[in-house]
Amino acid sequence: MPTISVIIPAYNAEKTILSAITSVQKQTFSDWEIIVINDGSTDGTVQKLASISDQRLKVFSYPNAGVSTARNRGLDRASGDYIAFLDADDQWTVDKLEAQLAALQHHPDAGVAYSYTHFIFEDKEDSFIEDSHAYQGNVYADLLLKNFLHSGSNPLIRKEAILSTGNFNPCLSYGEDWEYWLRLAAKWNFVLVPKPQILYYHSPYSASNQNLAILESSMLQTIDQIFAAAPAYLQPLKRRSLSCTYGGLHNDFVQ
Repeated sequence: MPTISVIIPAYNAEKTILSAITSVQKQTFSDWEIIVINDGSTDGTVQKLASISDQRLKVFSYPNAGVSTARNRGLDRASGDYIAFLDADDQWTVDKLEAQLAALQHHPDAGVAYSYTHFIFEDKEDSFIEDSHAYQGNVYADLLLKNFLHSGSNPLIRKEAILSTGNFNPCLSYGEDWEYWLRLAAKWNFVLVPKPQILYYHSPYSASNQNLAILESSMLQTIDQIFAAAPAYLQPLKRRSLSCTYGGLHNDFVQ
């Protein structure tokens, strides 16, 4: 069995899926499997996937059900001792899996390893690396304020931590990854790899670039849910969390 299972949910990803998979194939750590969950794509995603000759790649097609269900379906298929998720429009640097795996091996108390994110915009002058924090250990309170993992493409997670946490919530349409990281953080320590290893491409076609009002409504639902699960002494953080979240949304739309 592979050490790491990489789960890629893909919906109409014909423009980016090959680049995402290539970034996995180029990893310095090679004992992995890729599980692509084709989430009802109607473009050429399946044809692009069929062009790849790699026995470590497995493709499963289902009717469209959203990214959370796609990730959960990937988890059902995963056989690795560690799990990584990669969105079909993101990429990794070549040492991402190796560095995060080493971090978890050196910190047996940690269930999640994460890295810094390089945000890449069409206008390269807008691109930047988010490395302004160094949260480690019990990060629950810090993660309540802001999703400093930034996307579903960031962490490497012990299978044991996944099993103790359960599945992604399919009822959340935005911020579902943040809510899941928080459930992990409630039970497990996090460890940081202080390098920009996630390449997050800001695309006008991405799900995160929808109508601002829809995004705000969806994120409010997510914040209400995550604070409903938070202990009483952390409830005062909700106002600051709302401020950070809405500020981030508006900054994205300005860019």
